[in-house]
Amino acid sequence: MNYVKRNSSQTRQARHGDVAGARRRRRVRTYGIAAAVVLTATTASAGYLAMAEPPVDGGAPDKPPRVHGGNVDFGVRGGAARVDTASLRVTGRTDDGSSLPVSGAAGQRLGKPGKVRVEGGTARWSYPGEKLTVSARSDHGRLRMTVHSDADQKLSWPSTAPSADGALQIPRGEGLRIPVGDAFWNSGEAGLKDSEAELAGGLTLPAWGYTQGEHGVSYIVPEEVGTSLGFASKDGRIGSTARHEFSRREQTRDYTVHFSLTGSSPVSSAGNYRAYLDERGKLRSLKQKIKENPQVERLLGAVHAYAWGEARTAKGVNELHKLGVSRVWLGYDADEQPMDKQAVRAAKRHGYLVGPYDSYANGQPSQSADNPSSKWPGSVYPDFCVRNWKGEIKEGFGGRGCYLSSQAFKQAERGKHYLADRARKMTANGADSYFLDVDAAGELFTDSGKGHRMNKKQDRANRLERMRRLSSDDNLVLGSESAGAWAAPVLAFDHGGQTPVADGLWKLEKDKEKWGGYAPQGEPAVFFKEVELPSALAKAMYDPAYRVPLYETALHGSVINADRWELPYNKLPDQKTDRALMSALYNTPLNFTLGKTNLQSTGKEMASLQRYLAPLHKAVGTERMNGYQRLTGDGTVQRTEFGHGKLTVTANFGEKKYGSLPGGCVDAKIGNETTSRRLCPAKLS
Repeated sequence: MNYVKRNSSQTRQARHGDVAGARRRRRVRTYGIAAAVVLTATTASAGYLAMAEPPVDGGAPDKPPRVHGGNVDFGVRGGAARVDTASLRVTGRTDDGSSLPVSGAAGQRLGKPGKVRVEGGTARWSYPGEKLTVSARSDHGRLRMTVHSDADQKLSWPSTAPSADGALQIPRGEGLRIPVGDAFWNSGEAGLKDSEAELAGGLTLPAWGYTQGEHGVSYIVPEEVGTSLGFASKDGRIGSTARHEFSRREQTRDYTVHFSLTGSSPVSSAGNYRAYLDERGKLRSLKQKIKENPQVERLLGAVHAYAWGEARTAKGVNELHKLGVSRVWLGYDADEQPMDKQAVRAAKRHGYLVGPYDSYANGQPSQSADNPSSKWPGSVYPDFCVRNWKGEIKEGFGGRGCYLSSQAFKQAERGKHYLADRARKMTANGADSYFLDVDAAGELFTDSGKGHRMNKKQDRANRLERMRRLSSDDNLVLGSESAGAWAAPVLAFDHGGQTPVADGLWKLEKDKEKWGGYAPQGEPAVFFKEVELPSALAKAMYDPAYRVPLYETALHGSVINADRWELPYNKLPDQKTDRALMSALYNTPLNFTLGKTNLQSTGKEMASLQRYLAPLHKAVGTERMNGYQRLTGDGTVQRTEFGHGKLTVTANFGEKKYGSLPGGCVDAKIGNETTSRRLCPAKLS
């Protein structure tokens, strides 16, 4: 969130604006495809995923492909896959004899394919007229296809071919399950139809899914850069199409997609992605991060909150502890009144984590910069500005200065220490945590600036390097914004990856009368004013019937996922019950905002919720979510399991009782407990 600062309240306005603008831009991008596809079958009963990790070489033995005229057949775990070389259409056949559409034909003309040649278990063919070459093989029970292009071009593929009873699983925020025939999602008011999201910034995982009846398909694109996922409605059914741009400069001339045959669970695609990361040793656990920095352990059982005004003083911190808040990550704005050393010492004495907000994404002239985070020494502005091939500056949100090049910072760091000096200054008060906005969420840039040219992959690598430096070298408990899976290894937590934000939110946030502005100073209404969401927006973002824990299935136990700071728990009263239940169900912390006038009331509410949620998070915050089940057809009752029985949670989002569980309540059992722990958020005093 790159913020603006005319006074301490307005600083936050600009930063927030940068994030919203970046979100909008990330939503609509890229076309094209160079592909590698992997197909696997994951066992899962209807609606339930028990993620016992498959062995690396598990499943059906990898067999050489068989060529039948223009078709190539591959053995995969749970069945077989057939590729039509004339169109790149892929069809699956499961072990029970069911046929399943894996991908429709490519969206562009491919021309006549060359002869299929099989060597060493890999099938290869080409499309000479389009300068494309395809290789495909069975690998670890999957079908793996790679499309290489000798020219810069675009390809739309793979695509879902939705049937009437099918459903899409999309990693927007925590995750959505969307029945393809749902009237709401096929309408414009849901904000999905005719939209497109980059895998490297618009979605939280580079994996999505499609289920139909008792079976499903998982799609994984291991290299996110250059690929986007678009959505379109046809004949009242919404489908998805991946689009990849082959680019020499962006180093995206090869495109890899992994297709897996799965069960019908709505989280099968995420479970398959986690297995993929495990197989390749790419998943860093919180246990590893705690071993490297024991302070990370203090996130377990902690609520999150941003403090303003008196809440960020020693007096406010002590008061929060008196109210019963046992653990908290306490963040504060990077303005002219940060938490002082006395407040930080008080926080540490109570076992709290404390960290500033910062951003390396924006630069402005020092004499007129509207917030401290946008002021840089010397000629960083404008020398470090991202520029296009014409030499034009990439403006920051709302025309505020420019976006700064991570490559320029990297090249200058050895001699100038701009980033090291910034971090040292920001933590001089003794802060042991850090929230670095924007870096983990994208938007990734191509920079043609003189002396600091870079492509998007280099930008990503630079961001990972500087985040790793903060977390490892500086030993800070690091968080960032809406962390994509690619950033999870270097982070302990993120803010923004929880709610599947719809575009209508950005429009609402611009309406200061409804959403709140950046006054009064110390308690800006944008964070504190209670808001009633329009019904369509509330449905798209918070309706439990559509929400599924894709992010937690893939990354729980690796990174702690909380909500955006402008969507604190106390901002949306109508969603409080559902959000509290989801916090328990997903084993994720709630995020709050604290100021002088709400410190007592919100502090008491935080403490009441924490008394229930903290033991659950302490028990399994470092464990996997290994099970998810929708217990009712309408999705109002859902169940999760963590650590293979260490925690089981059942949430009733409906109004009617489910067995003995009242509507609007959640039951949890830790280990072998015989009595459930119950929380009914609406009844909290």
